[in-house]
Amino acid sequence: MSFIATPQFMHFDEPLPLQSGGSIADYDLAFETYGQLNADKSNAIVVCHALNASHHVAGSYEGQPKSEGWWDNMIGPGKPVDTDKFFVIGINNLGSCFGSTGPMHTNSATGKPYGADFPVVTVEDWVDAQARLLDRLGIGKLAAVLGGSLGGMQALSWSLRYPERMRHAVVVASAPNLNAENIAFNEVARRAIVTDPDFNGGHFYEHGVVPARGLRIARMIGHITYLSDDVMNQKFGRSLRAPALLAEGADPTRGGPAPDRRDYLYSTQDVEFQIESYLRYQGEKFSGYFDANTYLLITRALDYFDPARSHDGDLTRALAVAKARFLLVSFTTDWRFAPARSREIVKSLLENNRDVSYAEIDAPHGHDAFLLDDPRYMGVMRSYFEGIAKELNTAERAGEAA
Repeated sequence: MSFIATPQFMHFDEPLPLQSGGSIADYDLAFETYGQLNADKSNAIVVCHALNASHHVAGSYEGQPKSEGWWDNMIGPGKPVDTDKFFVIGINNLGSCFGSTGPMHTNSATGKPYGADFPVVTVEDWVDAQARLLDRLGIGKLAAVLGGSLGGMQALSWSLRYPERMRHAVVVASAPNLNAENIAFNEVARRAIVTDPDFNGGHFYEHGVVPARGLRIARMIGHITYLSDDVMNQKFGRSLRAPALLAEGADPTRGGPAPDRRDYLYSTQDVEFQIESYLRYQGEKFSGYFDANTYLLITRALDYFDPARSHDGDLTRALAVAKARFLLVSFTTDWRFAPARSREIVKSLLENNRDVSYAEIDAPHGHDAFLLDDPRYMGVMRSYFEGIAKELNTAERAGEAA
């Protein structure tokens, strides 16, 4: 059973310098914490989120059924990342649409929503903002930084920007940069959004509209890349839809009522296969809660991330400054962030004589495997974090003895 989670917000007046050369001031960061910070503040773990997730990592909101955090199976009392032992902090990235200041919020300089004028942000900018929040909380050194997918890129960036402020980096289903195919998928999704007639150059808020059609297509494209071929075939195969079910207005994945069907992407005339209705349902759901400008800026941050770029493409040189111990986890059927990309990081860390553990999980679920309950994956994570907890206990006893 999930515990009760409580969103928190922290305001920053001082400008945050950005990698683009600009800055942003007068911004808020949304975050949540789980567990208790110990006396010497050494048991804190930052969890970095992926593209469409948020600071709501674990637990549920009071009075809101089915509001579990996106990694609730991983984080909580007695879970692999045990909040009886660790103080876990989930922080919403700057530019998101889930509480931290983003394109939909008011620019204090103009009195209007930022829209397309929100500054370009990068993975490094997010890490710098997270470090500022930790400064406010009085946390100097982290037990670990943990993230999956885009969150894994942030964990890797943490080890490079703040090598003295963390003991462990846990990088799950991630990569040292995006390959051309990944950038291509992101670009097609972005084009779907910006060519939607309701996009209005990114200032659609002022027109009282949402580029829902573009968002739906962007989500459909993304969702295809998160699943493996095996899972798609097992789940849907070539099964046809029953027209009567569509006519009843049913949720194609759960059998219950679907969302509001005004301008809905599919109809009884053009959907023939289960996989079609599933993707269209996912697109419709996504367009109801995610901000189009946020999607554009986050996918761009994904594209830009490449710590080796400033070292002539040499990842080993780029990772030379890292001091943390590392755990990397990949999944055999994840073709978006393939195991070979994790092994690139492992190889470069080993060439720097860093302490690295690596697990390659034979799982059928594709990229989404990092969110699921594969027992081997959960076992690896539990074992690693139990090791961190023992390490902290040993250091605490040594301190008491001294």
